[in-house]
Amino acid sequence: MLDDTLNRERQFHDAWAAAIDVDGIRVADYFEACTAPENRFILRQLGDIRNKLLLDLGCGAGENSVYFATKGARCIAADYSPGMVDVALQLAERYGVKVEGCTANAMELEFPDNTFDIVYASNLLHHIPDPKIALKEMHRVLKPGGKACFWDPLKHNPVINVYRRMATEVRTDDETPLDINIINYIKSLFSETNYDTFWLATLWIFLRFYLIEKIDPNKERYWKKIIIEQERLKPTYRRLEDLDRILKKIPGMKRFAWNIAVVATK
Repeated sequence: MLDDTLNRERQFHDAWAAAIDVDGIRVADYFEACTAPENRFILRQLGDIRNKLLLDLGCGAGENSVYFATKGARCIAADYSPGMVDVALQLAERYGVKVEGCTANAMELEFPDNTFDIVYASNLLHHIPDPKIALKEMHRVLKPGGKACFWDPLKHNPVINVYRRMATEVRTDDETPLDINIINYIKSLFSETNYDTFWLATLWIFLRFYLIEKIDPNKERYWKKIIIEQERLKPTYRRLEDLDRILKKIPGMKRFAWNIAVVATK
């Protein structure tokens, strides 16, 4: 059963990789755009990463590995999908940076204990049958004092759950968005944990895509579109982000955000 799930994930992401236009990827936007609050949060926590050994776990198209490599980190791009690893290496070549690549199962990493300064994972854990096993592995391969940095969707927001039911062709059946209570497990595993959640009022942008702009959620990935079109979306996003800051001060509201971002120190 577990192997079936992993194989479906691999096939889905290999097919996606085959359709990616590497020349169209603007790497910096995924970390510096206003519509990338999760990565902006992570960058603030990481500080200087020059010469740090970084594992980009679930590397996807390699935006993360390449970005960190441009900032001086020594990066390994790892994914369960060989197709995605190939795309990541193509992207690194296009940007003129050195990135190593390998296929990897996040629940059984083939790296020794205490190897990495940083393990970064973007939108990975909700694809893992047991996220806690992946978190243990991330902890194991980190050096003492190393940082695990990751962000993933949460399961609690009703608007996003409607979107998930509609966007069946750009998601896998096995995806399981996280419960915010996983933060308690992370705190028990790591010595220090910082986290925040993102996208409450700002989710109006998703509604606008669907209700006003009539964008088929099965034709365009909304979570990619918010990055690609960040300049157009900036005025609306900035106003709504201010409202999000207020909403997150209300007890219990953080759980209704779309995404959670975590930086945890071993």
